[in-house]
Amino acid sequence: MALASLLSPKRSIKGYTLSLSFLFIPNASSSLFSSLCRGHPFSPPPQAPPVPKKIPFTVTAHGRTWQDPFHWMSNTNDPDLSEYLSQENSYAEAFMADTHNLQCTLFSEMKSRMPATISTPPERWGPWLYYQYIPEGKEYPVLCRRLDTQKSGSMKTFLHYASGGFGREEPLLDWNEIAEQYGYVHVGACRISPDHNFLAYTLDITGSERFMLQIKDLRSGCIIPKLRVDGVVSLAWAQDGNTLFYTISDDNQRPYRVLCTKLGFHDTDDVPVFTESDSSFCVDITSTKDGKFITVNSNSRTSSEEGIYILILVYVIDAANPFDGLRRICERVCGVQYFLEHHYGIFYILTNAPLTENKECSGGNYYLAKCRVEDIQPENWQNVILPGEDISLQDMDIFNGHLVLFVNKNGFPMFCSIDLPINVNCKHQIEIENLNPWYFPLPSNSCSVVPGSNHDFMSLVYRVVLSSPVMPDMIVDYDMSRQTYSIVQQEEVMGVSVNRTCLAAYELDTIRSQNKEENIQNFESQRWKEFSCAYCCERKEVVSYDGVRIPLTILYSQKSWQKGQSPGVLHGYGAYGEILEKSWCANRLSLLDRGWVVAFADVRGGGGGDSSWHKSGSGLLKQNSVYDFGSCANYLVSEGYVHRDRLGAIGYSAGCLVVGAAINMYPDLFRAAILKVPFLDICNTLLDPSLPLTILDYEEFGNPQIQSQFESILSYSPYDNITPHTCYPSMLVTASFHDSRVGVWEAAKWVAKVRDTTCSECSGAVLLKTNMSGGHFGEGGRYGQCEEMAYDYAFLIKVLGMFNNE
Repeated sequence: MALASLLSPKRSIKGYTLSLSFLFIPNASSSLFSSLCRGHPFSPPPQAPPVPKKIPFTVTAHGRTWQDPFHWMSNTNDPDLSEYLSQENSYAEAFMADTHNLQCTLFSEMKSRMPATISTPPERWGPWLYYQYIPEGKEYPVLCRRLDTQKSGSMKTFLHYASGGFGREEPLLDWNEIAEQYGYVHVGACRISPDHNFLAYTLDITGSERFMLQIKDLRSGCIIPKLRVDGVVSLAWAQDGNTLFYTISDDNQRPYRVLCTKLGFHDTDDVPVFTESDSSFCVDITSTKDGKFITVNSNSRTSSEEGIYILILVYVIDAANPFDGLRRICERVCGVQYFLEHHYGIFYILTNAPLTENKECSGGNYYLAKCRVEDIQPENWQNVILPGEDISLQDMDIFNGHLVLFVNKNGFPMFCSIDLPINVNCKHQIEIENLNPWYFPLPSNSCSVVPGSNHDFMSLVYRVVLSSPVMPDMIVDYDMSRQTYSIVQQEEVMGVSVNRTCLAAYELDTIRSQNKEENIQNFESQRWKEFSCAYCCERKEVVSYDGVRIPLTILYSQKSWQKGQSPGVLHGYGAYGEILEKSWCANRLSLLDRGWVVAFADVRGGGGGDSSWHKSGSGLLKQNSVYDFGSCANYLVSEGYVHRDRLGAIGYSAGCLVVGAAINMYPDLFRAAILKVPFLDICNTLLDPSLPLTILDYEEFGNPQIQSQFESILSYSPYDNITPHTCYPSMLVTASFHDSRVGVWEAAKWVAKVRDTTCSECSGAVLLKTNMSGGHFGEGGRYGQCEEMAYDYAFLIKVLGMFNNE
């Protein structure tokens, strides 16, 4: 389990060489088993599943009327709901009773792979070294720092730190203390002041995601007493280290207002800086890397009959004079986005604004522009770097001497650095290659690349975390001045034999490296752990119903997998332009070593090479995500990776919409599913604008107040398209009572309706397990996560008929 950086890296703005599969045509519905129950390879519990009450309720929209007898579950104050959820928890416990020993075995395996303590290497920021560690026997991390007086290179710093050569350790924030006090802990934003004297962070102690602001004086170790501020989302410090900007959210969890507080002035109210009154817009603040400016971003996507378009408005605040007001960068233009950094009097702007005078809706590829601070209006911008035919710009970061660009080149994510400053008087548009970029060498097996915190503007080193399904998380420092790199640390996997640097299967790709031979020698000399000799990770390309090729990642054990016989699970998400998580997970070995296949479908709607992949699976095109998922599932069976009666699916949150809709379309294709905090009742939810985040979700799924979008949403809404009298797969549906993102009733209504309308024998294997105290993200630390995953795996092993093998 890798530690995510608490000190929050800057926000990101927001292909493979593969074989071809056959075409999978989607069906409106499938009922091959509707007349004959297919049964289960396990014994059901002696007790019958709970039967909730029904209350007549009529829903009407755009001339359509339908009944929703489980609508009452959306009232979380109804004591009957709590009673029903309690009954469901008891039923799930009875169903899983015979897996108790298996759960213990799985948990023991997962825990045994963890080192007693987990820590991150120190990262210098100014005169301090910041790091995190999880103490032995504890669930959560502790943020600490030590004073650095050596100012040596990153590797020497790490070695000196490891030998205890720095000053006294200062614990700054201990999650464990908060969890012990309140029973729940979730830290949101976390920002150190520029003078390193204060720590501002947001804290949720209920699971509701109503974060309260806390400011700690790091010199005294005390929380600064001030009026409690709830609903805080983002934070940014002014240069004086005493002035803090923050955003607050409304009752629908929309960040809408920026306020400013001055430490030491307890008797004065915080000053409003900006308020966004349009309920379709969210406000976010951040600091430029050098701390000279604070940016205020008000952004939205708007829905219309023609589709969904982005609108964004950007202001800047002089961080040295924080009360001098805001300067607007540009007008809102349909489809245009702007992201700013500052470097010695020059703004660098990553934007997709039209390059011509045509101001119609944009949304094309990004390019980099720049202007002087005093000439901030768009007409004064110079277009510096344009995307090439085989490359697109994704994001940027900036340092004293270097510009770092996140790019996608020939379908591969890459990073490169360019020396600064770039000639201010440059009048010509140029491409990246003309600026002598240094591309960071990366392993070739399509590993994920996640930036580290990288807070120090003066640093010559850029830190990233590399990971893949067969390579434990590896922290690498790239020295942009020397154009060298160091493997600083790699996640430990205890009790598992590893192969060191299997270069035949895991060498550096010429596409992703400028000097392949030198870089291979560099990596070989530093030695890293990977598991490609024991576990096979394949990238395939599955043709969806319309000919679009969908990336599918397939992971299995070289030793334990049996072609055509193995069970397997397919993960999917496909929403908000987010890339499906496929990085290393040691807990996954408990399935792989039992012969399971674990696959990941990068369906449309998720993240891809450019914004078109997201757009083609959102709004009126959302069903593409479902068809893609079905195509990938069918590929696993037809190509013999998974036995046709042993395929399961896993979805999280919005990803459950894809999994749930796929189950409705192809109920005979899946034998099991795990739906975690699922978004399933999409039509009813989007029809109720009073619910948190509903209006903001119009930009992703469409606005049902518009008839064409209503018809589209209703056509795939999982809750509204359950196939009656059909054998549905066994399902474990998990929810959290205090979830403010996805109401607990979404899971409860789905389970109740599936039991009420589908095959009664099969639906007895549909479980609802509700956490009555947690929120959307659960409440477990590293051991709690192992317990949850052991439960999930035990469910899959049981319902797919693999229990007798244990």
